Amino acid sequence: MQNRVYFFDTTLRDGEQSPGATMNLQEKLRLAHQLEVLGVDIMEAGFPASSPGDFESVRTIAAQAGDIQVAGLARCVDSDIDRCWEAVKCAKNPRIHTFLSTSPLHMKHKLRKDPEDVLKMAVAGVKRCASYTDNVEFSAEDFSRSEKDFLCRIVEAAINAGATTINLPDTVGYAQPQEFAVLVDYVIKNTPNSDKAVFSVHCHDDLGVAVANTLAALRVGVRQAEVTLNGIGERAGNASLEEVAMALSVRRDYYGLEHGIKTEQLYPSCRLLSMIIGQPIPNNKSIVGANAFAHESGIHQDGMLKNRETYEIMTPQSVGRTESNLVIGKHSGRNAVRNKFESMGYKLDDEQLNLVFEAVKQLADRKKTLHDDDLMALVQQEIYRIPDRLRLRHVSVQSSDAGGVPPTAAVLMDVDGMEKSGAGFGVGPVDALFNVIADMVGREPELEQYAINAITGGTDALGEVTVRIKENGHSAVGRGTHPDIFVASAKAYVDALNHLAKREEEGTRLHCQHD
Repeated sequence: MQNRVYFFDTTLRDGEQSPGATMNLQEKLRLAHQLEVLGVDIMEAGFPASSPGDFESVRTIAAQAGDIQVAGLARCVDSDIDRCWEAVKCAKNPRIHTFLSTSPLHMKHKLRKDPEDVLKMAVAGVKRCASYTDNVEFSAEDFSRSEKDFLCRIVEAAINAGATTINLPDTVGYAQPQEFAVLVDYVIKNTPNSDKAVFSVHCHDDLGVAVANTLAALRVGVRQAEVTLNGIGERAGNASLEEVAMALSVRRDYYGLEHGIKTEQLYPSCRLLSMIIGQPIPNNKSIVGANAFAHESGIHQDGMLKNRETYEIMTPQSVGRTESNLVIGKHSGRNAVRNKFESMGYKLDDEQLNLVFEAVKQLADRKKTLHDDDLMALVQQEIYRIPDRLRLRHVSVQSSDAGGVPPTAAVLMDVDGMEKSGAGFGVGPVDALFNVIADMVGREPELEQYAINAITGGTDALGEVTVRIKENGHSAVGRGTHPDIFVASAKAYVDALNHLAKREEEGTRLHCQHD
């Protein structure tokens, strides 16, 4: 299938390396399931040798995955490769992805080896991978700053050693589209055995051209695109899955390429990731941003009323967005709620359904109209979260612009299963809430980020609050949703404290293991 593009998603590996995008195991499993629903061909579940926690998450994802290929990343080092295979071998379709630097800069200063030694390392590493599986990917790290004739030599050697996929990454986002396409084309055409492997690219967005570079490479024979949801990843991020997929779909006439991405799942997938990592999708984000299908200009509105195609090159429905309101409300039954969530890609067992059903009822009492985004926020808040050491029960806030009376907050919550209450002051109502909660649990974290986002329109919109806190070298992100932004803020702060405690426990456990 020479015109079939394979989508290799590395949201769980490279994406998680984005600052503030760390996920717990339950969140990774939920996202891994959604990647399968989305139609991704290969998911890179993590870097097993990087930590015991990463090893366990990769192994768990591999064991629960369906037919999707599950890849683990490994340096061209025996111990990394062995560890990677131990993590992915239980998958139905495991892959080992090994990499080695090939640019003069990296070989001299990072590896401190000459090209011939690097060539031998690559061959030895790929052969070790191939002794475990015939699904081996080799990446020439910093490809775009490497010498083209050395690239041809190392790619030929890697294929002869057993690599079936060759990845040519723009590791630091340095290349420009036409330049990148020329280099990729040269390597494919001047590697004698290039017909025995699928060529891939992995582009970073440091200069804002990751998607353009990926598409340019696909035009010259590359057939695997390495991408992430929302383009998250190291530094400025990676090529965005949704942008590459829709470019190929909308401009099929230009590219002449096919893929297996179910585009109607793009927005639900990106929205799920946004809720998991607590980073809102920018309004002007291509494909999935709130403004992607919004029109304010009178000229544009007039054109849209006459024919949508005047200003829209794709429909909202084609990427999983809808313009209609939900029929789910306080009178809906359990089966209706279950069916609605299943249509959104959520498979809930009876216990999870009961939790979400009650949350839907409570929200419907406060809010006239429920939207898909409201429900997605509810399921993330109620189901896909770490077990709570701290659980918020009730919040009361008083604030006024009258002088002499500082904002006050009263909080009732469970701490390690015991009910506790507290009250206190702050310079503002949110500050008062956070001060009280921190005092109740005996912590003094630094608040690094606080953001409010209205999930849907209207004055009764469900508010989504994201906070990032840091204490004793550990940082954590928390999320909370509620029509009352003060309650949402308290939920987010408590969620962050739960994540922080979890991080500290994991750090202590790993320290003990190393000792």
